[in-house]
Amino acid sequence: MSPNSADASSADPHLWLEDVLGEKQLEWVEQCNKKCIETVGDPKKTEAYTRIKSILDSKDKIPHAYRIGNDADSQYYNFWQDEQHVQGIWRRTSLTSYKSKDPEWTTVLDLDALLPPTTDTAKTWVWHGSTLLDEGPSSKWDRSIIRLSPGGSDADTAREFDLKTEQFVDPDGPDRGFALDQPAKTRMAYRSRDEVLVGTDFGQDGSALTDSGYPRIVKSWKRGTPIEEAVTVFEGEQTDIAAHQYAFHDRGFVHEFQLRSITFYTSKYFYRSLTADGIASTTADEETTPFKEVPIPEDAELGVFADMAMITLRSDFEAPSTGVAFKAGSLITLPISELMENDWSNAFAMFEPTPNRSLSSTSETKDYNILKILEDVKTKLEFWHYNANTKSWTKQGGDDADGGAVPVGQDVSVGSHCRDSSADNKLWLWRDGYLVPDTLEMASAEDCCAKTEPIKSKPAMFSADGLCVEQHFATSADGAKIPYFVMRKKDLVMDGSNPVLLDAYGGFEISMLPGYSAGVGAGWLERGGTKVVANIRGGGEYGPTWHQAALKEKRYKCFEDMEAVAQDLIDKKLTSREKLACIGGSNGGLLVGNLITRPIASSLFGAAVCQVPLLDMKRYTKLLAGASWAGEYGDPDTDDWMFLRKHSPYHLLRHDILGKPELGDDEVLGEPTETTNADWTCPKTLFTTSTRDDRVHPGHARKMVAALLEEAGVEKAPQALYWENTEGGHGGAADNAQRAHMWALTYNFLAITLGLEK
Repeated sequence: MSPNSADASSADPHLWLEDVLGEKQLEWVEQCNKKCIETVGDPKKTEAYTRIKSILDSKDKIPHAYRIGNDADSQYYNFWQDEQHVQGIWRRTSLTSYKSKDPEWTTVLDLDALLPPTTDTAKTWVWHGSTLLDEGPSSKWDRSIIRLSPGGSDADTAREFDLKTEQFVDPDGPDRGFALDQPAKTRMAYRSRDEVLVGTDFGQDGSALTDSGYPRIVKSWKRGTPIEEAVTVFEGEQTDIAAHQYAFHDRGFVHEFQLRSITFYTSKYFYRSLTADGIASTTADEETTPFKEVPIPEDAELGVFADMAMITLRSDFEAPSTGVAFKAGSLITLPISELMENDWSNAFAMFEPTPNRSLSSTSETKDYNILKILEDVKTKLEFWHYNANTKSWTKQGGDDADGGAVPVGQDVSVGSHCRDSSADNKLWLWRDGYLVPDTLEMASAEDCCAKTEPIKSKPAMFSADGLCVEQHFATSADGAKIPYFVMRKKDLVMDGSNPVLLDAYGGFEISMLPGYSAGVGAGWLERGGTKVVANIRGGGEYGPTWHQAALKEKRYKCFEDMEAVAQDLIDKKLTSREKLACIGGSNGGLLVGNLITRPIASSLFGAAVCQVPLLDMKRYTKLLAGASWAGEYGDPDTDDWMFLRKHSPYHLLRHDILGKPELGDDEVLGEPTETTNADWTCPKTLFTTSTRDDRVHPGHARKMVAALLEEAGVEKAPQALYWENTEGGHGGAADNAQRAHMWALTYNFLAITLGLEK
């Protein structure tokens, strides 16, 4: 049955809310927003809003700045938002000035000075970043592609910008700048000074996009020619997530790749090696060097360092030419020329995981690859030096060079101070923690950051006096140990009366690591609340196997993990059901949706906050970017629906709990059924989303709220509130005022619901 057929509305009476910009639909949103504010109060009139907005606008924040160019006088660039620069400014300063207490900044681009967007409900521009023209060792670093989003959507515009004149390059002027002014999910990057590789919605009819809504076709676009004359150089499949082609200079080598992103976790790479003269003089469509498929597992990720391939495994792998076995989660390196011949004889495992040790990320400098390693969610750093003459790697300082893990609840990370990581071996070193404000130091990979120069430190933006951080482990239903962090008062009385907010994500191999959030501190901890962060399966805290343990049909594992953590908190008398809330966004919103509808979980929580969520898992692949996540959740149009149905909160609510008729496999609407949980009561829940979210469709949250309000009623759903921002994209907010509004609303709702405040 098509959702547009005559009986679609009887199968799903809330389907009409998927029309994002319909007049009736926006009236429904307006009514829900009004009811939400009437119930919780206007956030802008509260101390929480004032505090959070002042934090977001504070000039005491550390500006993340990175050098563009490799000359002695090259400048450090930063994007900044505050009360005076609502949409933000891109600005620059010297290193000497940046190190000072009050740097002297020069504005490069002022978003507030631009004409506003005219796309649907969008009123503001949201910075999506810059892509530089890198021409190798002799690069002038004078051009960039600037991406700006109307209202915060994933779809954005792309325009060439001159870093010397600090003006957009006029497409009709003498330099014939590159510009795509129609918002789309565009990928555009320089191949050479006069050529970009671009994937976008060519023709604005969707024919050049995949089922997931991302570019399927990549074209070579030459300066001074209309986009209509761009030449196709690569095409992916319609069912792929996206197709890419990209070329870059790296430590004296020139690499060009084609990439089919088949699913979220599988890809096919194609490669050719070029020369600096060749890429500058020959466009992609005229280059005769053929691409060859890279012989690595489809679920592996591929990068390069100089002439070395860097391969991260998601599954166990046996090298074909040697029989050497490598574990899932390993980082393997070998010369890319040998890899292309399927010769693994010189393959070397730079990192191998253990049950409690995983690779979180890597950073590069001119001669070093730095590994960020997690041991039970505590960070260590390892430094590896590359010898270009012998094509070999050496761990610096021996096995103890990492210096031990950081304290519980803290984190450390490094990254090049320069947009060109091959420029030198200097690093920015960042430290922070749940209760520890950010500090920034300049360091060097050459001594493994042993000596550092303090550069910036953020003052405490909330009072952490009397607070502590602990790490505990809960035992899930299958015996797995689930780590979680607790931020609480040291003198907290364990009598079950404490308001606790439990946060988790549990998907896409994303780790929830400690970090300083002044908004959490001011909005929740200072008010007497306790915050808990659970590192449940589905995340990346223990590498790909931890993620895969809750993939597709095993999704329920992450829900059981949350139930285990919640029960552990209650058993320890840290809190009780009436005082415990859960929160999650995006995939975390799907998590929360399951927690408020599962028999066990819904009895453990008194409140919930469900942000930009997926909730209708039958329809999700047909809504916006949903098809790209089938590798994570499964495909509802196949037999996967048998397990997806058990993880779809919208169906659990309407059909299992409320007994509403369900469409069968024969596309015939069934009869009402008996409830599977007569004692179910929905925790008091706040749903938040954005009209401008073009990643996760706002229809998910709209339909769930409509079902709770209209079908469950106040007896089963005592409080179901809904707030939809008309801007903001998947992040839910486009500027600091909107962010402060959303988070003040959230914390005020929780404070009232959990009895922290009246």
